[in-house]
Amino acid sequence: MASTPAVPPAFGLRLWKSDVDFRPTALLRRRVLIRGSDCRILYCCSGKVVPIRRIAGGSGRKGGSNAEEWPIELKKKSHKVRVQAAPALPFASSQSLNPSRQEKFFPRCTTRNSGPQSRDTPPKRDTGIANEKDWGISLSEHVNESGTNVDGSSWYRESGEDLGENGFRCRWTKMGGKSDDGSSEWKETWWEKSDWSGYKELGVEKSGRNSQGDSWWETWREVLHQDEWSNLARIERSAQKQAKSGIENAGWYENWWEKYDAKGWTEKGAHKYGRLNEQSWWEKWGEHYDGRGSVLKWTDKWAETELGTKWGDKWEEKFFAGIGSRQGETWHVSPVGERWSRTWGEEHLGNGRKVHKYGKSTTGESWDIVVDEETYYEGEPHYGWADVVGDSSQLLSIQPQEKPPGQGVYPYLDFGSSSSPPKDGPSSPPSQ
Repeated sequence: MASTPAVPPAFGLRLWKSDVDFRPTALLRRRVLIRGSDCRILYCCSGKVVPIRRIAGGSGRKGGSNAEEWPIELKKKSHKVRVQAAPALPFASSQSLNPSRQEKFFPRCTTRNSGPQSRDTPPKRDTGIANEKDWGISLSEHVNESGTNVDGSSWYRESGEDLGENGFRCRWTKMGGKSDDGSSEWKETWWEKSDWSGYKELGVEKSGRNSQGDSWWETWREVLHQDEWSNLARIERSAQKQAKSGIENAGWYENWWEKYDAKGWTEKGAHKYGRLNEQSWWEKWGEHYDGRGSVLKWTDKWAETELGTKWGDKWEEKFFAGIGSRQGETWHVSPVGERWSRTWGEEHLGNGRKVHKYGKSTTGESWDIVVDEETYYEGEPHYGWADVVGDSSQLLSIQPQEKPPGQGVYPYLDFGSSSSPPKDGPSSPPSQ
């Protein structure tokens, strides 16, 4: 497989290559110690496929002295489970591109006087959900202007306000620009929404394309509303990103989400997809904390080539009060249909020192042992309700329309207090 040329800085869309252990990107604070495990995979979606190597000395595992050729490498590293970023690769390019092209493009979207200055650049992979302060949302009042720069490029900026039922209000600002020949273009929209139920929303949508045919789109939303079952205040954040190369058969898409409520319930997850010429890969992961010490985490990653080679890794863990389990599988399928897999599991018995470990592979190795090992897991998210409230000051400061007399009262939003909401409050926000 040919090596992949570097992408020009002008585009900057990169599909990263990295080691992938048995834990997904978001679980950076796990601190789990597995003394008896020696399974690691080197997950690479470009370049030559590397062999799998079974390493001896794995806590009672059998048949660990031979090496076999598979496009996954199992390594024995440190005992502590370490998390790496998800796999990614640079876009291939069949020709060298001038790095200054983007420098030439963006000044053409910027006037020297009152025109909007574009911050629209291709999104980066595996950057998750940005905080609102990183977006710099500033809504203009009653703006409708456009202009043409001396080089022939044009720009526009508009703002407005939309009103609807139940006090719905949406303030928005749109801006954009394009080159004189139309080959390069960017658009950006900011908005904030609110209504009388207490619903608040802050968001951005950005898109663009350049003269090489590269295109991208990105949106980010942050929402405050009342949970219809618990009447607790809930904040939800999400981001979707995608980019496509205009030169190669390459692109990627990501969907991220985070949900929090005032009692500590938290849900996080992501779905990702990418392609670079003849190779494609997928990744899904999730975390769920119930706010009372129970936690569920999982991930599933796989990849394939047009020649028929497939490989992947998945795992799941469940814990509560020191008792829990982990289990997973690493697998590979050759172009002729030959399959290799290794399954593994752990049972943590809650005494803090004993762990039952078991597993087997299609090559005949197996193990079933009880070892002295501490149990580490995190029953609370490293970024929770207090963190997201502290990072959502602009969302919380959105002012709804003034409510006319006789229209009832604002709903009670419980931010974690022990008091109960009034019975006459609405049970759910209106759908927008």
